Amino acid sequence: MTQERHLNNWPRHLSWHLTPPATTLGFNLDVSAARYPHKAALIFYDSKLSYARLKLEVEALAGYLQQECGVRKGDRVLLDMQNCPQFAIAYYAILRADAVVVPVSPMNVTEELVHYLADSGASTALIGQEVYKHFRQLVGNTVEHLIVASYADYLPGDSDVTVPVFVTEQRMSATQSGVVTWMDALGAQCAPQPPAAQPDDLAAILYTSGTTGKPKGCMHTHHSIMTTVVGAALWEGVTADSVSLATAPMFHVTGMQHSLNAPIYAGATIAILPRWDPEVAGYMIERYGCTHWANVPTMVVDLLAHPSTQTRALGSLQNIFGGGSSMPEAVAQKLYERCGIRYMEGYGMTETISQTHMNPHHDLRKQCLGIPTFDTLSTVIDPQTLKELGPNETGEIVSSGPQLMQGYWQRDEANKESFLEIDGRRFFRTGDLGRYDEDGFFYIADRLKRMINAAGYKVWPAELEATLYKHPQIKEVAVISSPDERRGETVKAVVVPTDEARGRITAEEIIAWSRAHMAAYKIPRIVEFAGTLPRSATGKIQWRTLQEKEWQDAGSARRQARSSDEKDEA
Repeated sequence: MTQERHLNNWPRHLSWHLTPPATTLGFNLDVSAARYPHKAALIFYDSKLSYARLKLEVEALAGYLQQECGVRKGDRVLLDMQNCPQFAIAYYAILRADAVVVPVSPMNVTEELVHYLADSGASTALIGQEVYKHFRQLVGNTVEHLIVASYADYLPGDSDVTVPVFVTEQRMSATQSGVVTWMDALGAQCAPQPPAAQPDDLAAILYTSGTTGKPKGCMHTHHSIMTTVVGAALWEGVTADSVSLATAPMFHVTGMQHSLNAPIYAGATIAILPRWDPEVAGYMIERYGCTHWANVPTMVVDLLAHPSTQTRALGSLQNIFGGGSSMPEAVAQKLYERCGIRYMEGYGMTETISQTHMNPHHDLRKQCLGIPTFDTLSTVIDPQTLKELGPNETGEIVSSGPQLMQGYWQRDEANKESFLEIDGRRFFRTGDLGRYDEDGFFYIADRLKRMINAAGYKVWPAELEATLYKHPQIKEVAVISSPDERRGETVKAVVVPTDEARGRITAEEIIAWSRAHMAAYKIPRIVEFAGTLPRSATGKIQWRTLQEKEWQDAGSARRQARSSDEKDEA
């Protein structure tokens, strides 16, 4: 029987069952715009965009997508931007056009974008102009219609903070056939057709990678996305008077759900940063009274350590939520002393459109995933026998709930491997090894799936290895994680060069080559050369052997350093 002991620790003010609206995500914006037309929906540095204007621009862009780009119900549309007002407008315009959002990281390069476009079948893309260089050669081939946004178009005339150069760049001229600027698209003033999407229609395909290398698209309906949107707003106390600091990338589920969709559902205000900057974050919290902040723990570390924030008034913060990596206890204590609040850890993934587990306000445990959220059941199984395990027995975490994806886009085999049935319910196999205690709180122990978590960014070694093998001077390669004081862990490549390149190729050359072939967060920070890689009896590279040695060596180095410090003090 799947355990439900976590209900004994359920927040008393919340019902375990959640009834999400039987409407689409786009209707959330309609409601908030009707309720709070003159209220600031978005703040971009010191520029404000009201709910009325947000809806107006969403409608105009949706009409352009339908009339000029030929977007029809169910079509996939790529969205490739930094956090910015245009991301929010584009996201909801795609939905208003009855289409499917395919958000991707603006750190992706052309080689990676080709896969997302081809796999999803998207022929229209909305992008920030700083990534136009990666799309230029695709227009007229893979991409039929490209709408390019300049972030500067939404900047205030004056601001009290330094704005990054890529944000202040003036609008480019659209001279290439098939390319139009954002402002020209809005200026066309196209009216969209009446909305036709239903709650069970696809709303987004979000890509995640895995052990096979090529990223797979997770299919989410308006309904599955709505469940964690409403759940987040209730659990975290997001209301129309909240101000959410949006620093987590909106193309990723944490930023998308907690910093974009939940605030719009509640009619709250979103203070947007396009890239992480602790100095500007402190300014936004103080000036605009930010109450909610979804992040990764390294952002809290940066904010508290930055000299400019030492005198900032940060007392407006009411809820700081995050996941992806554990919050160090010393930093959590410093946060409490500085802001008077405890860090709320949670757990989820792209396949579950963010949270399956959250720590309850009344019992925020450290280095803990929390308890299963609304209508969600989780348990631990033996990954080999699939037998359900008991409290404090380590196995694979599996979850069942309304937030589960429909499946991987056009990946029947992966779908068969990823789901199982327990007591008549459909469960998703997370690939994370963990346990639950007698109170129903869950904890991570290790990863069953091979994945590196670098400051909240998920890096899948098999995908990187497939790319690195294209390097003409690499004979063999194994990608592993290496301990990193700030990021938790970082990417390391153990490389066997070709005979011709042995002794001549450098780590710097491989890192430079990687910059042109993969997103910045995936690039190996460390490259080590080897004569051979360890193999099993069947010839398979034993990456885990390299992984364990890397962390053991790092642990030994730390112990030696501590011993040396103690001797110096003596």
